[in-house]
Amino acid sequence: MKRFLCLGECMVEFAPTDQELYRMGFAGDTFNCAWYARQLLGTEWAVQYGSVVGQDAASDQMLAYMQGHGVDVSTIRQVPDRTVGLYTIQLQDGERSFSYWRGEAAARLLADDEAWLDSILHGRDVIQFSGITLAILPPEKRQVLANALTKARAAGTLVAFDTNLRPRLWESAEAMREGLVLGASVADVVLPSFDEEEDCFGDNSQDDTIARYRDVGARIIAVKNGAAPCHVWTEAEGKQTVAPIKVTNLVDSTAAGDSFAAGFLSALVQGASASEATKAASELAAQVIQHRGALAPEIFGNTH
Repeated sequence: MKRFLCLGECMVEFAPTDQELYRMGFAGDTFNCAWYARQLLGTEWAVQYGSVVGQDAASDQMLAYMQGHGVDVSTIRQVPDRTVGLYTIQLQDGERSFSYWRGEAAARLLADDEAWLDSILHGRDVIQFSGITLAILPPEKRQVLANALTKARAAGTLVAFDTNLRPRLWESAEAMREGLVLGASVADVVLPSFDEEEDCFGDNSQDDTIARYRDVGARIIAVKNGAAPCHVWTEAEGKQTVAPIKVTNLVDSTAAGDSFAAGFLSALVQGASASEATKAASELAAQVIQHRGALAPEIFGNTH
């Protein structure tokens, strides 16, 4: 069986409903990717989530939720005296902002046990991680994770990095820039968003973004750009432009990038070209942002 591992932090999510109430769920950028990948990949694939959670009721409930949605949790470590983070979503005209409570979240211990980390990365076919995966770690542990991913990549794993900037999670703008370049340097596939790259690095064009990540070793780069065309570069084929999918009913952009990552990687590992994978990813993300919350089971004919 092939194994697709997403690595990072899942949190308790409170998302607004039409009745001005909040609905409790579980989400987080890399878990969202895992959830969508599970919907898109066949039974020959195990979709796994790699993280650290507590030994409390909220953590147990999260694990049960993941298992109930077909995500393998054998790559999650439980530790005492910690719990999971929590966030709320505020929406205005379909655009979201977040409030977080995650200071003592167990996921910050992801790179503390190097032997365990190596063990969950070993033998995976695909590993996806993000800028948030790096940002939540203590600064000295980011290189530990990078080293472990380098070993996995050298052994044949396809490593994918979704830059996913959250400036408030980093100690400084410089630390964020260094962290993003570090993440890209250990990845085959890099999935940045141009508006974030423009803010973080001062990029003038998607070509600037592609050049930076190409120069540190990425083989495939897909630069998302909202409603504008996506620029895709591969080592083999150079740069191509993929037209955007028009959306007239923007409801909630919470998991646009996460579902894009799942759609892109799922298509890629099933034989699609990078441009075909970009089109599939864009089509999925366009559907997702027309639903509330990070996860949109309605798209796949599910109700939960």
